[in-house]
Amino acid sequence: MTVATSRHLTHPEPAGVDNRLVVGGTALTWRSLPTPTLPDPAAVLAHGAVHALTAARQHAVHGTELLLSTASRVDAAMRTELLEAGFTVSVLDDDGAHPSVPAQPRAAEPGRLWLLTSGSTGRPKRVGHTLDTLTTVRADQPDRTWLCPYAPGTYAWWQVVTLSLTQPGQHLVVVEPDELDDWPTVAAAHGVDAASGTPTFWRRTLYRDADALARVPLRQLTLGGEPVDQAILDQLREVFPTARISWIYASSEVGASIVVHDGRAGFPLAWLDRETPGRPTLSVRDDELVVTSPYHGAGLAGPVRTGDRVQVLDGRVLITGRLDSDEINVGGSKVSAGVVRGVLAGHPAVAWARVTGRRAPVLGHMVVAEVVLAPADASEPASAVTDEAALVRWCADRLPEHAVPRRIRVLTDIPVKETLKSDV
Repeated sequence: MTVATSRHLTHPEPAGVDNRLVVGGTALTWRSLPTPTLPDPAAVLAHGAVHALTAARQHAVHGTELLLSTASRVDAAMRTELLEAGFTVSVLDDDGAHPSVPAQPRAAEPGRLWLLTSGSTGRPKRVGHTLDTLTTVRADQPDRTWLCPYAPGTYAWWQVVTLSLTQPGQHLVVVEPDELDDWPTVAAAHGVDAASGTPTFWRRTLYRDADALARVPLRQLTLGGEPVDQAILDQLREVFPTARISWIYASSEVGASIVVHDGRAGFPLAWLDRETPGRPTLSVRDDELVVTSPYHGAGLAGPVRTGDRVQVLDGRVLITGRLDSDEINVGGSKVSAGVVRGVLAGHPAVAWARVTGRRAPVLGHMVVAEVVLAPADASEPASAVTDEAALVRWCADRLPEHAVPRRIRVLTDIPVKETLKSDV
């Protein structure tokens, strides 16, 4: 990639500047990446992973006001919004930056980074951060080589990227979307021993080739971005009995707020309303998680209602899903889609599940589900094959009658979006 570099450094080189980067099979370092000349402020639509990394390095050394994304996450309406907000929208590829200039340019805000939310509550919106508020790991870390499977510019992508930028010894292997199905092969070839992904990412990998996953020498596995249930934690523990398995609750609005390493879904009830200097405070209001965080986005100081529904069970606070979609009203009785999903996911033959409500006469709604079944074990008798009736019986043994799915549809593959999430 050839790009012009006309600015002088305005910040010290980041501490991880000599960390190894592997992109598209090519080994680089942060130091060897070019720093493209970008307009300020810039909304950069990266053509590929390496272009996104160059934009991140450019921001780290120049402090250019930056919104980073892929072109597929920014539709025509969003481009218009960005131009009207004074951003120069630039497609960044091997030939450099290709800008669209706003009609009314504005002064830049030095050091500002913008994230686009995932859009789970409607159209994506911009949330302001800095490199510091996006840096979630500050203590010294053992040397690791991390896999980064996330879409450029997402909060989860920045979590991994800032770790490599700011910590010596934190190397990075980035996979492009067309490499996702074969990422264990790429990871094993480059010595990846730490990987971060959504529960859907891990479930798809286990479903497609659990043996290939087991050959990756992982010492650290991290999950986040979606509700994390006990089933996926247990499945990963079976494959990696000695690795540290962590789940993280984080969002563009409040940053990384919860980190759990004990192998259990949810977090301890004792963590609620615990005030510790420099750390987020977690609360629950009307079954909604509320976070007060020092790493919040711009303009979000104080308690922030996250929109995520929680349930307290056996001394743990479980995050079950989005408040506006998790609750299903069945004849006046409330059902948590996340709880039902967790029951289905706990079935040994289920690789993935989605639970929703469907309109029904008399009841108002009924619970329905979609599942992807794990590959059949050739050693099991044909009578052991799981069908819809067997799954309904499984749920009926574990849920109140009104929460049992009335329809269960079997899909042939686990659906996934560019953000590595499913609509669960």
